[in-house]
This record gives sequence, structure tokens and C-alpha cells, in this order.
Amino acid sequence: MKQIKIFSPATVANVSCGFDCLGFAVNNLGDTMTFTKTSNKGVKITGIKGANLPYDSEKNVASAVTLLMLEKHPVDFGIDISIEKGYAPGSGLGSSAASAAGAAFAINELLNRPFTQLELTKFAMYGEKIACGSAIADNVAAAIYGGFILVQQYEPLSIVKIPVPKELMLVAIHPQVKVRTKDAREVLPEKVLLTDAVTQWANVGGLISGLYSENYEVIANSLKDIIVEPVRKHLIPHFDLVKEVAINSGALSAGISGSGPTIFALCKGEEIAKNVYDAIENSYKDKGIDFTMVYSKINTEGVKILEQN
Repeated sequence: MKQIKIFSPATVANVSCGFDCLGFAVNNLGDTMTFTKTSNKGVKITGIKGANLPYDSEKNVASAVTLLMLEKHPVDFGIDISIEKGYAPGSGLGSSAASAAGAAFAINELLNRPFTQLELTKFAMYGEKIACGSAIADNVAAAIYGGFILVQQYEPLSIVKIPVPKELMLVAIHPQVKVRTKDAREVLPEKVLLTDAVTQWANVGGLISGLYSENYEVIANSLKDIIVEPVRKHLIPHFDLVKEVAINSGALSAGISGSGPTIFALCKGEEIAKNVYDAIENSYKDKGIDFTMVYSKINTEGVKILEQN
């Protein structure tokens, strides 16, 4: 294989109660990336569309991940990378993770798959460290594995893939405001009450149970965050309104995607999801803030090959 073109999905992390340990992949939103073998050694970014990202191979997450993988698996060729961003960085939908996970997957294919999915996740985590200073796994693991994932532990890294109920749908709104990950991290409490921690643990367990059993009532009752959402929602204009409108229109629940500003809602079935989409859109039209909307099934495949030759 000389060239591979892949699609790497956007992701929703935290999923309300699962701060830094839960995530899932989005079906119809993500990055399209092409990786081409060259006779000259080294890694070069040849084109970027859709976002203002660095061309420096050490600073761009896709090329940085590629360089790290080629250190572990030396080859006698180089790699050219072109990136087409399908959505904006800083959206709370795992933009850097899509590029990092896409690079890890594609290079593994060009190397004839020497690495496991878990190893690819570790490589992609390096890209997250380049992008935001923390080698977090929730977004990149969701992109690589597809569907819902649980980061069960970091030392050693353990990823558990969770089943996705057939009728589960995503609706999301991305207000065009900036929420820096650094700022979103700074508002987090250093300590939490034991009673709050117990409630949050129970919600995580309930959500995973609901996903396995396709019990939408349990899923709805578990999609609650009493620790992070209350201190972060003030960074997102009209968050409470959007959440209330989504739930009143039939959503199982709604919350902050990653560190925001995207607000996600999970729904049972396409009809309810369409109603929630319209209701959220109508509620935001007169707020004087530009926004984009997402309507999608859950992506159970993860990064996928579009073309190869």
C-alpha cells in the first residue's frame, strides 16, 4: 500500500457523569485525512483545509503521532499528510483527537498493522498531549474503537468497549464561542463531597448498565453530572435553556460535550431526535450567537478507510 485515505470521527467525551473516562464516536462528523508514502524520509504536512493548524511536524498532532510511531517502527520511506477538518477545533467534539486517532490508525495500516488498538490509543494520546497538555484517552479511544468506550484505568491503560443501543441518537449544538480547555479545567473543584462522589459513581454504573441492557429509562436517569457540569455550564451561553428544551422535547438527557462549548443530547429513535434538533435550533435562533447543529447515529466503527492503493 502506497497511500491511504481515512475518515476519523468526532467524539463526545465525559458523557455527563463519566468525566475523563467515558466517550463515544459521532457518525457523520469528523476529519478526512490522506497519508502517502514518499521516497524521502521524514514526515511532512502538505495541506490543511478547514482549520488554521500548524504545519510544523513536531507541533501538528497528526504528524507528531506519525513521528512517534516511526520511531517505534523504523521504515525506509517518508510520509506526506494532508488534512481536511470537518469541524472546528475547540468545539468540545474531540478535534485534536480525531487527527491524532486518524494518524495512528492510518500509519498502522501503512505499516501492515504491527500495533494493537490499545497501542494505537497510546500513540494518539501523545497527540492529545501536544494539543492540550494532557495525554487523555477518552476522545482518542472512542475514535479508534468506535461506539462507547470506558477508560477503565491509565496505569496500565485499559479500554473497555461498551455496546450501543440500536435506537440511540445524538443531537448537538455548537455555539460559536470559545471555551479553552485550560479555562474549563481551572474551574474544576479540587475536592468533592463523598456523597456527591457516590452519586456520580452510581450514575456511571447505571449508564453502563443501561447501555448493555438497552434500558433507555436507566440511561436517562444516569446521564446526570453533579460535579463538573455545575461549574462549567456558566462558560456556555444559554446552557440551561438548551438542556431544558432538549429534555422537554423528549431527549433522554443533555450535557456538555468534552469541555464545551458543544452541548449534546442523547435520544431514543430518529423521530424524537428530529424533534429535539428542531427545538434546540429554534431556542437558539434569537440569541445573537452563531451556531452549528449535529444530528447523528452513534458511530460504532471508529476510524475507517475511505480509499487505499
